Amino acid sequence: MRSVTYSMGVSLDGYIVGPDGRFDWTAPSEDVFRLSIDEIREVGVHLMGRRLYETMLYWETADQDPSLDDSMLEWAALWKPLPKVVFSTTLSAVQGHARLVSGGLAEEIERLRAEPGEGDIAIGGATLAAEAAASGLIDEYRARVYPVLVGGGIPFFPQHERRVDLELVETRTFSSKVVYLRYRVAR
Repeated sequence: MRSVTYSMGVSLDGYIVGPDGRFDWTAPSEDVFRLSIDEIREVGVHLMGRRLYETMLYWETADQDPSLDDSMLEWAALWKPLPKVVFSTTLSAVQGHARLVSGGLAEEIERLRAEPGEGDIAIGGATLAAEAAASGLIDEYRARVYPVLVGGGIPFFPQHERRVDLELVETRTFSSKVVYLRYRVAR
């Protein structure tokens, strides 16, 4: 069965976006960006909400940007053809290899798990991840912890009164002092 993974940059105090709406502190160093490239290679489909979809639209045409370096072009080449499922009640259409869904996340994940296919089912965005976590659908949490305290904002971890035991799978410290933590949900 395909695993559902949730991977994002997070401040040391647990937020993916600060109280001011900014996340500029998550700009990755080359080695952290390389990790993102390695992770996306393992993804078969990416689920996201409207806000993340709109943020990531840049990568649909990024290969035309002459200022991109080789690693960014590599990311764009992997991202562009990747199937994406966008959950939104406000969008009427999506671009590229994206499919718009206004229905239930749990049903979509179960459908994707039942289909033949390679690669993980990745979830991007804290709101969508919180919904998946509340239903017990996330198999792995992958946090790139940045050495910054932002004091509030959108939390990485869902705020549900539910205990989830985790098993440490991998940890790395990067030259930029970012720490990567990969945990599998203990079932």
